[in-house]
Amino acid sequence: MNLVPYAVPFFVLLIVLELGWGWFTDRNTYRINDGISSVMLGVMSTSSKLVVLDVGARVFSTVEQDLSWWRLDLSSPMAWLWGILVFDFCYYWFHRISHERQILWASHVAHHQSEEFNLSTALRQTSTAFLFSWLFYIPCFVLGMPISMFVTIASAHLIYQFWIHTRFIPKLGPFEWVFVSPSNHRVHHGQNPDYIDKNHGGLLILWDRLFGTFKEECDSEPTVYGVRTVLRSWNPLWANMQIYWQMMVDSWHTDSRRDKWRIWWSRTGWRPADVIDRYPLLKSNLQHVEKFDATPGTAANIWILAHFALLIPVITGYEAILASLPPGYRWTYLLLLFYTLYVIGAALENKAGLLGLEILRWLLVATALVAGAAKMAGTAKIPETLTWWSAVYLVTSAAFMVFAIRKSHPPALIAREDQLPEST
Repeated sequence: MNLVPYAVPFFVLLIVLELGWGWFTDRNTYRINDGISSVMLGVMSTSSKLVVLDVGARVFSTVEQDLSWWRLDLSSPMAWLWGILVFDFCYYWFHRISHERQILWASHVAHHQSEEFNLSTALRQTSTAFLFSWLFYIPCFVLGMPISMFVTIASAHLIYQFWIHTRFIPKLGPFEWVFVSPSNHRVHHGQNPDYIDKNHGGLLILWDRLFGTFKEECDSEPTVYGVRTVLRSWNPLWANMQIYWQMMVDSWHTDSRRDKWRIWWSRTGWRPADVIDRYPLLKSNLQHVEKFDATPGTAANIWILAHFALLIPVITGYEAILASLPPGYRWTYLLLLFYTLYVIGAALENKAGLLGLEILRWLLVATALVAGAAKMAGTAKIPETLTWWSAVYLVTSAAFMVFAIRKSHPPALIAREDQLPEST
């Protein structure tokens, strides 16, 4: 049983409570643009899993049926305890290697790019983890874990990791000698030299203590959150592709044939020697932390937030029926969602040409709604209420985006060229 959908309302409630507590105590840990960016990445990740072919599920099914040594009894508490330990052990190595090898870091980095640390950061998930993550969980099925047990444990494991993404819970004494806590997970999200690649556990911190990757949070060394190669963007597509693109560029630029292949499997951060000097990367300055904050202004951000809030019920409605829709509809939904999130990211960055991007979004979504409603009429595959809500969302969100653009581009800045004063 997948427990995550049941936990989502609690996620939302806890984020609101954390936000309120931060304001009440004058220790706010949220920024509108960063929070929206994190949730957008979570939305992309969830939707991608529902549409993209899940290679792992096919492999797991084959291993469970043909290669497992025995089968755990679902009615046995000891079997569940064993399953939790095995899963958490596999997760530790998956997570650790995702930090230590470049190609896996590329699929994990999105979770660490935020320069804030709050409960919304927990929702900041990658859309490309499906490429490799399944490899690390094959031992679960070899050791007899039924798929139903795996799904339940995996979802509970993910839910557990939500609450550890907060700055407001202090050290928890003996509890965090055994279990992952907010304190040692804050270390994991730090880019401080002493904190990098530490505390990879998901449920148990024992694996880190056992294999030498544990680091205690030090009061004398405040955590600097984020990654050394700064993203400097609210674009969720770029967040997912940043490291892949960098590896492709470095592979193209290096003159060494060996390094063209080595770069993909090297340790995280390694670059060919002939590339480093010619194409240096901008690294964060830990002595003078300056967070990325490209923004159109508070008023515009609020309109963008309202647009995003309208989008969430639409996404929820479509995800509930995606499995019953033909592949063409699923991919159309995913591509339109990705483009919509791209436009929201562009609005948060106040990019040039935003109005054109928004008009194109409106035309594409409107066309898809009209074509989909006409073709699916009478099939009852898309509820009529969902179609109507999508139409209401489209019109209202377009209005919100116009308000955001007007707030971020005052009339004086969008006047026609012949109305502008001549330059001196």
